[in-house]
Amino acid sequence: MKDSNRQRPALPPQSAFAGFRFPPDVIMVAVRLYLRYNLSYRDVEELLVERGVETDHVTVFRWVQRFTPLLADAARFCRHAPGDRWYVDETYVKVNGVWRYVYRAVDQHGQVIDVLLSARRDAAAARRFLRRAMATLKVTPSEVVTDAAPMYPAVLDELVPAAWHHVERHANNRVEADHSQLKHRLRPMRGLRTDRTAQTIIAGHALMQNLCRRHYELGIAAPRGLRVAAAFTELATAI
Repeated sequence: MKDSNRQRPALPPQSAFAGFRFPPDVIMVAVRLYLRYNLSYRDVEELLVERGVETDHVTVFRWVQRFTPLLADAARFCRHAPGDRWYVDETYVKVNGVWRYVYRAVDQHGQVIDVLLSARRDAAAARRFLRRAMATLKVTPSEVVTDAAPMYPAVLDELVPAAWHHVERHANNRVEADHSQLKHRLRPMRGLRTDRTAQTIIAGHALMQNLCRRHYELGIAAPRGLRVAAAFTELATAI
């Protein structure tokens, strides 16, 4: 009679790439190209076909949506601690023909703290964004720089009462200038279709910005021009 209480051997966690027809290196190249450069899904499809990889733009879209959150989550463990001065602001994007707000924050070193897509620009959205950013990074800023939007004072007094809230003309130029890089990346796309896919792309752009600015302990041994590719290779082994 078999011992029903015998403990089964622990199995290694299944790779996120299990069940995909293409190998991980092909998928990672496609995702990296899309997030790094001003390319559409069809552009990435064409680049892959030129290299002998027969796929289509819908498959590239699925890869980006599937693996971008996994890569961002794996990268958290290699991320440098953010600075204590946060520049917080909102920009806007159109999703399926409707304007949405994108809450973004960067620190004094240019690290993108977090991003959040919201249907509204109000105190509830600002509270949700800041609470999520602090919970994810386990960091509380000592100074927060915003524009003169009326919802911030009460939200900051509630969440970070010890922080200095700085509101001054041109004080928030750092994050406003950073918005332009996101807008530049979104321009070649043929529109964002859903809030979920838009959040994924915007978060993926933030990940890529931080990788290019060397805010992760990833790809550090690679030559300068190969650091982002090396970082993606390292992250692929973690997922």
